[in-house]
Amino acid sequence: MVFRGDVLMVGELIDHAEAAPPYTSPADVGVRHTAAGNAAGCAELIADGESADDGWRFGVLQTLDDYNSTLRRGGPQLASQVFMDEPAPTGSARLDAAFAALAEHLAARDGWTAPAWAGNPARRADDWYPGVPAIFKDEADKDSPPAFARRGIWITTRSLDRA
Repeated sequence: MVFRGDVLMVGELIDHAEAAPPYTSPADVGVRHTAAGNAAGCAELIADGESADDGWRFGVLQTLDDYNSTLRRGGPQLASQVFMDEPAPTGSARLDAAFAALAEHLAARDGWTAPAWAGNPARRADDWYPGVPAIFKDEADKDSPPAFARRGIWITTRSLDRA
């Protein structure tokens, strides 16, 4: 097959992109992924012998990405539904605490009411530093968001930064 299109310079591609109307998602697109679903994936990881740190990366941070995507598409009320259903236990107290901390943190940040399950005092970790290199532990001790610190999860201000 032979290419028959136009080859555009980078500047032309940028001009085309800037001239295009902004993307708007269809109004009927709701919540696609939830904390409960991601926690179920974490439970599989833990059952397969993976670590809570793996669950942090592939479950908790994935939930943050899912939430932020839903927030951009539909605002805070729609995004809060990512946390509507209580995640079942994952097999790791650390991950169970992290899902609750994330729900509470995002609710406070974006102005919605955290789900009741997030307040369960059993959702607590044992001084866990997920993805925090040893050199940054003092920073995490000082800067961890309150929802995480109350549950024994110590993260830096950059731990929840996403691309």
